Amino acid sequence: MKKIVIILSVITLGFGTNSCSDKFDEIDINPNSTEKPLSYGVFNSTNKELMDNTRDQWQSARITLPWVQYSAQRAYTEEDRYQYRLTTGNALWSFSYRVAKDYKTIIDLNEDPQTKLQTANYGPPENQIAAARVMLSYVFLNLADSFGDIPYYSYGNQDPDFQALNIDLTLQPKFASQQKVYRDIMNELKEASEMISVNDAVFSQGDVLFGSGAKLKKFANSLRLRVATRVKGVIPEAAAHIQDAIASGVMTSNDDTVGLKYENNLVNPSPLYNDFRTRSDFAISKTFVDLLKGNTGNFGLDPRLFKFASKSKLSPAEESDGTNRTLRQRILDGSLIESTDPNDFNGMPYGIPSSLAPSQASSANFFSKNILKPDYTEIFMEYAEVQFLLAEANGWSQTNYVNGVRASMERWGVPAADITAYISTLPPASQQNVLTQKYIALFMQPYEAWAEYRRTGYPNTLLLPGQTGTLNVAAGGNTTYTFTSLIAGLTDLPKRLFYPTTVQTLNPVNYQSASSAIGGDKMDTKLIWDTN
Repeated sequence: MKKIVIILSVITLGFGTNSCSDKFDEIDINPNSTEKPLSYGVFNSTNKELMDNTRDQWQSARITLPWVQYSAQRAYTEEDRYQYRLTTGNALWSFSYRVAKDYKTIIDLNEDPQTKLQTANYGPPENQIAAARVMLSYVFLNLADSFGDIPYYSYGNQDPDFQALNIDLTLQPKFASQQKVYRDIMNELKEASEMISVNDAVFSQGDVLFGSGAKLKKFANSLRLRVATRVKGVIPEAAAHIQDAIASGVMTSNDDTVGLKYENNLVNPSPLYNDFRTRSDFAISKTFVDLLKGNTGNFGLDPRLFKFASKSKLSPAEESDGTNRTLRQRILDGSLIESTDPNDFNGMPYGIPSSLAPSQASSANFFSKNILKPDYTEIFMEYAEVQFLLAEANGWSQTNYVNGVRASMERWGVPAADITAYISTLPPASQQNVLTQKYIALFMQPYEAWAEYRRTGYPNTLLLPGQTGTLNVAAGGNTTYTFTSLIAGLTDLPKRLFYPTTVQTLNPVNYQSASSAIGGDKMDTKLIWDTN
């Protein structure tokens, strides 16, 4: 199914010899693949590959998770200071197009005369195609948000600039403009929503993501609301899409949240849990802990702190229970007792030099056992976010704002009494308060939080280059440091990722054109909606 790798290899060989040219068809056949895969199997494996690669220690925990200061590294802090490994950005690009090709395979299976009758046995073709279109929109949204102009594929639009995923016609696709990409994503989500049969399943078996056409439709409309909100004021049609998406039906409860739940085993565990088994590089950021403790921002102590982070040390009872298990071991086996004492939470200072990291790591907090567990659910989009989007659409609505906070707390299992007490102290809805609460709710969804910060400038509690932070020190005073970006000229969060080096090499003409069109292949080049 991954023909592009094979074809590129063949082209490379072709420059040196023609002796294999008559065996191309043999080379292009994978003996371990099937010509008639199960569409629901393709869908599930592709969803997992997407989450495995966007929420792991590389594309997430070493790029966007620290950049939005949900986390901070306990040892190698160069990436926190924006000097990310270019191979990581290359991987984000390559696997995104790989999964996009697999989502397109679901469309092909439902339209190819040789496979569509068999594929119809696994669910209504319209719903299967709609699911693939929605997930393609999700993938291309993340690519455009991360890089800017990109090679793009559309199911419903035959624009000559949309040349991605068609390797039979071109191995050097054009980069479509951001305006075209975002405009088409909104249209794709609208059309996909309209073709869904809500009374039918998406897949009649094996569907672990949606379960019903009705839930898929709400996800499609909610995702369109996200995209349209991002580009409102930049793309004229966005305002109409906002209203139409809401009218067409968005998420209405936490039951509508779309997430991929991993298995409670070591065969298919969640990516960060699997990474934490062998590495302990990542801690929750002091910046985020200070916000949740009420030390910064406009809010009081947030009980989600105790759900998001582990405590920094064992209790006396745990130390003396005779098991000799470390704090890290207790997180992994789920036995660590939660603390509700704010003094047990410090966070890891963000953006410090690597030389200072060892002195801070011992008092920093890991993520909690609610996150670092094998059967953790990675979220594509949740109901709380929809409420914050509605709050913005409705002029910073107090009702939607409160609903969003409540939904987030309920999803994380905060006790009802604590939710009521916290909401009773909320400051009134405003742009700053709504968007800061949205940032808290997007915890562990760092690519979306990164996009929202670039769009809005909130939260305004992040530590930026040139600003002074405080180290965790023993009693007797504070020690400060200055956060220094390792990328010259970058005085805020990165605006985008560099285009992959492989693209510069294999598609140089279109790379140069795209780089020029966006204003330069630099980390401080703003995307079209980054206008705050």
